[in-house]
Amino acid sequence: MARLLAAHALLADGWAERVAIDIAADGNITEVTVGATDEEAEYLPGHLVPGMIDLHSHAFQRAMAGLAQDRPPGRADFWSWRQRMYGLATTLGPEDLWAIAAALYIDLLKGGYTTVVEFHYLHGSPEGGSYEDPAVMSLALHEAAQEAGIALTLAPVWYARAGIDEEEPSPAQRRFIRPLDGYGEILARVERLFRDDRDRRIAAAVHSLRAVPPERLADFLAEVDRRDPQAPLHIHVAEQPREVEACLAAYGARPVELLADRVDLGPRWCLVHATHVEERERARIATSGAVAGLCPTTEADLGDGLFPFAEYWHQRGIWGVGSDANLFTAAAEELRLLEYGQRLQRGRRLIATRTEEPHCGAALYRAALAGGARAAGRPVGRIAPGFRADLVHLDGDHPLLAGRAGDAVLDTLVFAGGAGGFVRDVMVGGLWRVRGGFHADEERAREGLAAVVRRLQT
Repeated sequence: MARLLAAHALLADGWAERVAIDIAADGNITEVTVGATDEEAEYLPGHLVPGMIDLHSHAFQRAMAGLAQDRPPGRADFWSWRQRMYGLATTLGPEDLWAIAAALYIDLLKGGYTTVVEFHYLHGSPEGGSYEDPAVMSLALHEAAQEAGIALTLAPVWYARAGIDEEEPSPAQRRFIRPLDGYGEILARVERLFRDDRDRRIAAAVHSLRAVPPERLADFLAEVDRRDPQAPLHIHVAEQPREVEACLAAYGARPVELLADRVDLGPRWCLVHATHVEERERARIATSGAVAGLCPTTEADLGDGLFPFAEYWHQRGIWGVGSDANLFTAAAEELRLLEYGQRLQRGRRLIATRTEEPHCGAALYRAALAGGARAAGRPVGRIAPGFRADLVHLDGDHPLLAGRAGDAVLDTLVFAGGAGGFVRDVMVGGLWRVRGGFHADEERAREGLAAVVRRLQT
């Protein structure tokens, strides 16, 4: 049992002062008291907020950060970047993935994330064969998350074919592709591992409608639902115009409408990117309760385009943010770029505001908490009884935060924060993982990542 006393805390109904938070041994918040005077509690000056949820990560891609910024032969776009990514994917074994992910997850914690949703498709060996343990790469991610202390929702990905018009997988894709029963073995292994761990959640993912035929979605859902009918479901969708064109040519429908016609699109689903959607598709996502999984820094890096966020915001659609390729690791950077992209496109400011929510950074932060929690399938995103004690303590001594109060604090975090520059302490499941801006294992984790990067360069 632990007890915190926060000078200022963001609760579900707004900011409050002198907030006592009781945390059980299992990491759940049991009681929240406003106006407390308990002198024996651990006192936290400054501001305490719920930790952000990273709803879409490919941990292994952290190792190629900065390595796809030189011009390739021909057109530089998502598809040329994908070839670079494939080159990395063919080189990594379980120990490499562990080292990359452990260092990444520490950086995510320091950037204000307390949960990461790992969209994981490196299942087989680099040559495309099967490991003796079909879930060994999943286990590497689990162990990396344990090392860092971040909460993990692992979404093993079913990848059934190379593409809509591609029968034979490329050499790199062979390790992604599993038969459905083999995919089920991975789900079963991870489910057993996570069963009694409150900081772990299993989800399931379809890579895309390029990689899984629409007529196989029912089979996928049956495989997932017989194990966990509440598991969150994730999919890349409408990220690129070429995907939209291929779906129209093969099926006579755009990706989002094709998906919505084949499944019960609702709160279990997270539609990652959904960049190239028309008005009726956008409305269909918003009214379904599905989460739009937006990854602004990756979408900008790849030249994907801009999700129609202003209209989606007006429709009160659910959304969250993800670090995706992990070029950047601070939650504030994703939220800031999401808003700035809309400002540049529309020539006006403060897109993510409403009459009742006039503070842009605060509105973005609160909405991303709610959408991220739904996509992760975990009781997070609130400082309230029954929720996990996943908390971020902002540095009250920072010159830009000193003296600021209420939603101006979140505005400053989002629009003036660097890569975790305001994050002082981070708690996950009732345990402090970052103290004073430092993580106990970060030096060792960075040495492990450096060793992998050096090997890749040679």
